[in-house]
Amino acid sequence: MREYSSPAKAEISDEARLTDTLFARAVSEPKAIAARRQEQSGAGQWQDVTVEQLHGDVVGYAKGLISAGIGQGDRVALMSRTRYEWTVVDYAIWSIGAITVPIYETSSAEQIQWILSDSGAKAIFVETDAHAERVESVKAQAPELTSVWKFDGDDLQTLRAGGTDVSDEDLEKRRTAVKVDDLATLIYTSGTTGRPKGCELTHRNFLFIAHSALEGPAKPIIHEHEGVPSTLLFLPLAHVFARFVQVMVIEGKAVLGHFPSTGPDLIDQFSVFKPTFLLAVPRVFEKVFTKAQQKAESEGKGKIFNAAADTAIAYSKALATGNVPFTLKLKHGLFKKLVYGKLMARLGGEARYAVSGGSALGERLGHFFRGAGLTIVEGYGLTETTAPTSVSSPSFNKIGTVGQPLPGTTIRIADDGEVLLKGDHIMVGYWKNEKATKEAFEDGFYRTGDLGSLDEDGFLSITGRKKEIIVTAGGKNVAPAVLEDRIRAHALVSQCMVVGDNRKFIAALVTIDPESFELWKEQNNKTGEVADLTEDADLNAAIQSAIDDANKAVSKAEGIKKFKILPTDFTEEGGQMTASLKVKRHVVSKQWSKEIDDIYAG
Repeated sequence: MREYSSPAKAEISDEARLTDTLFARAVSEPKAIAARRQEQSGAGQWQDVTVEQLHGDVVGYAKGLISAGIGQGDRVALMSRTRYEWTVVDYAIWSIGAITVPIYETSSAEQIQWILSDSGAKAIFVETDAHAERVESVKAQAPELTSVWKFDGDDLQTLRAGGTDVSDEDLEKRRTAVKVDDLATLIYTSGTTGRPKGCELTHRNFLFIAHSALEGPAKPIIHEHEGVPSTLLFLPLAHVFARFVQVMVIEGKAVLGHFPSTGPDLIDQFSVFKPTFLLAVPRVFEKVFTKAQQKAESEGKGKIFNAAADTAIAYSKALATGNVPFTLKLKHGLFKKLVYGKLMARLGGEARYAVSGGSALGERLGHFFRGAGLTIVEGYGLTETTAPTSVSSPSFNKIGTVGQPLPGTTIRIADDGEVLLKGDHIMVGYWKNEKATKEAFEDGFYRTGDLGSLDEDGFLSITGRKKEIIVTAGGKNVAPAVLEDRIRAHALVSQCMVVGDNRKFIAALVTIDPESFELWKEQNNKTGEVADLTEDADLNAAIQSAIDDANKAVSKAEGIKKFKILPTDFTEEGGQMTASLKVKRHVVSKQWSKEIDDIYAG
């Protein structure tokens, strides 16, 4: 057993609550910029929102909720893409002592019904008519639900108008009646297996983790910049990582922008919004790299880009040793003008640091971006831990790890390799599920289900999932994450799932990235869709190179011997992915069982 703790730097008062900073700033610095909103016209311009305006919107909706009969401790669901109103309503709910229950806007009617009925939500905010229709279709199975309000349309104005008779004094009584250990939210786990469970997270959980980050590794990321720090939030706010970002930015007095997706338009918005720091999942950084690579190749500059990428990686690795050879410095300086500067401009030109979480970034991508001028530090956490437990810092960043414990937290590695966590960021338990809550804790530590290791400096490396360990017919234990992360780093690969439980050898199912596929077809004089080319020799050779690279990270017995390209990608709509973009292994294994059997035939 190995254990590492970081001393606490933030002390959360028993009288604190999530709304305190916003309400205090409305008095002390009302004209400071708190957020930026994109114009409804879609012109791409951003308008400043002052602390006074944000506070006014929160107060208006909070009073409306009081008038609508929402009481302290009542659950209010929120189903929408990431947008300004999400944050406003979240803080309005907290201002009256109610509990926010996020629902992914992509959720099915069955998922919506389960969360509404299990949480006992009394009301729900949705974004569109389509969302409202999905809620209406299950309303009969959620008997406690009485109100549905849409962001699009006049519902918010009507709600706000209904609260005009509620006084400031009445609202302040409700707000200050909230205690630090009261529930702030129920976040339902994405449910890779079984029905989602509601994680009970308190005001203390969010304040502790936000201030631990702000006093620790996030301090230079946010505040080492001339001018007002800002970030563009594009992850779904139904996910705990985005909620943590929202709270940390408001507590850190930075500027928060909202963008509704991680689609192709996102990268274009970076150059308009110009964030000073980024918080994202690895897929976003993969897309930035891939698009830059594809653009270079389409302009006949593919060799230059690849040489620049190799130089950036070598430069970053040399930085880690403290010795950068003179010739490498010269090459790096040349590519900084030719390639890296343009890439950083695509990200807005202001950001020097980024935080990546949700899954492994991969060492190659981490070294590339650091060499190009953007230091990406990785973090690790779960819904049950209010997002991050560990994060690297820009000054002490071991690429390939997920950092050291945040101040005030402890990481323990059990004898079987499971990662155990402790701190004031750990959830109270699972909503109305004592059995699952009891099973989740051991000796006061939360059992993550992840496997990992700690080095001498307390840096954590995640090596796999306890329940996802593959045991081959020969008895070899294989952690699929090591292989899958490296394969997904290939430009042509969208998703990958390693298989081989009780089989003779390790194999993989691979799906193709649609955007990269179009460029690959053009470069290789191919026609047709992925489904037409799954057996194509050139496409298989390209994927084989990704497999070969992944196999370098493991022993020969753990390496992938065969793979199969699937005709379609894994998607949330298809049931193969969770809303937080994790592969549902049991679903994929069932849906593609014939293809798996074919791999092992003979």
